[in-house]
Amino acid sequence: MKNMYIGNLPPETTEDDIHQLFSRYGTVRAVKLVTDIFTKRCRGFGTVSMEGHEARAAIAGLNGKTVGDKSLRVGFDDPKARGHRRR
Repeated sequence: MKNMYIGNLPPETTEDDIHQLFSRYGTVRAVKLVTDIFTKRCRGFGTVSMEGHEARAAIAGLNGKTVGDKSLRVGFDDPKARGHRRR
């Protein structure tokens, strides 16, 4: 199972939208978008979990793709790059 970071999403994006977009490349195991606590709108980023070969295909097909007026950023999630530490 591979986790992918997705960024530069429009605020009106829903988890269902992302699920539908990524399901073209294989089975989507999980989608988690970060939302604003007050408005419940997407803050522009999140994660998607898929099997390795499917994740690579999704990255190749979706990274840089225009959604709305934004260009998606899709890549493998790297918790170290975000400053998280394993305990």
